[in-house]
Formats: sequence, structure tokens, C-alpha cells
Amino acid sequence: MQSSLRRTLKTASAATLTAGLLAAGAAAASAHVHVDSDDPAAGGYSHLTFNVPNESETAKTSKLEVTLPTDTPFTSVSVKPVEGWTAVITTADLPQPVTIAGATVTKAPSSVVWTADTAHQIGPNEYQAFALSVGVLPDAGTTVTLPTAQTYTDGTVVKWDEKTVEGQAEPEHPAPSFVTTAKDADPGHGASATAAPAASPAPAAAASTPGDSGSAAGWIGLAAGLAGLAAGLTALARTRPTKTK
Repeated sequence: MQSSLRRTLKTASAATLTAGLLAAGAAAASAHVHVDSDDPAAGGYSHLTFNVPNESETAKTSKLEVTLPTDTPFTSVSVKPVEGWTAVITTADLPQPVTIAGATVTKAPSSVVWTADTAHQIGPNEYQAFALSVGVLPDAGTTVTLPTAQTYTDGTVVKWDEKTVEGQAEPEHPAPSFVTTAKDADPGHGASATAAPAASPAPAAAASTPGDSGSAAGWIGLAAGLAGLAAGLTALARTRPTKTK
């Protein structure tokens, strides 16, 4: 009886420990700085949201710097204001010219830095969201990597810049990233294709309808009948004998 009870307690303890480890792993994973794209379709524009948790028990997050890609640069970057944070977008020369939508691009936004005032720094057990609007997104299947540096008030800088390799364990500080998808269908093309057949019957509407053809034939027949009547009356008049006095 006691042996069975001990086995039961050991099993329960192991299960509790396993659940605790899983929960700790999930918490650690969720604590990573990561980015979400609301529309990653190639050739378009997207809103990127960086979720930044504070991982320090004593210090606050006072600055965030996101490095933008230079091999597939964005030609447009704008920032959504965050209360108490000042954002600065830096533009720099590209390592080499890039062709985007038929145009040669030699300069592009290279980084965005957010800096907090004292009252709005991210404290322990807190997080903040930072949003960008970017475009044009590169070809479908491109992994857009956005290395990020998180600075704390105690001088610590955590660099989220490690590359995630498929099939391998996630690194300790993975760089925020997302993958572009296929281009969205152009609604204009669909509208044109639908509208064209609808417009084609217009010439037919101007043509005579069966009722109109019948009416025209009736008028022609009436005219022919009147002409025949007139010819008959003329012939009859010619054949009448002339009365002599």
C-alpha cells in the first residue's frame, strides 16, 4: 500500500515538474521581442507591430532600435506615435543600388530608434507595442529580418539579432522576422473583365427589336396597299365608256 502511494506521489511530482518546465519555456519564448505583419503580400505595404516585453526585474526599457534591411530595402517607412516615446528614422546609402518597381534606389531608410521619456519607460512585467508602416515588400517567399536592440536603464543592451534556422532549436535572442507571401490579386483587373461583357450588348439595344420590325413592315404594307388601290381606281376610270350627248 505504501509502495503504491510512493509511486503515485513520484508520478504526480514528475508531472508537476514537467508542466512547470513547459510553462517556463512558453514564458521565455513569449518574452522574445517579435514582429507581426498584418499583410505580408509581396509588392504591397504592411503594418509591422513590434511587441517588446521588459525582461529585467530591476531595470526599465528606455530605448529600442530596429535595423531595416538593405538588400531588400523599404522605399517608404512611417511611424505610429507612441505616447512618451520619440521616434527617429535614419536614411542611409545602400551598399549597392537596388531596382524596385523599375526604379533604381540608392538610398533607403536604414533604422528606426524609439527613445522614452522617464515617465513612459517599460517597467518590469510590462510590455509596449511599436508600429511601422512599410513598403514596398520584396518578392514572395523572402524572409525579412529586422535585428533589434533593446536598451535598459542600467546600461544593459540586449541584441535580438540571431538568425533562426529551420529544423534547429530557436536561438536565445532570435531576430524579429516575417516571410512575404504571394501578391494580392488586382481588383481592378477583375472589375474590367466583368464590366466588358456587360457593356457589349449596348449596340444591340440600339438595333430594331422584333416589334419594331413588325411595325415597319406594317407601314410598308399599308403604303403598298394604298398605291395598289390608287392604280386600280385609275385603271377602272380608263375602262369606263364615255357618255355621248
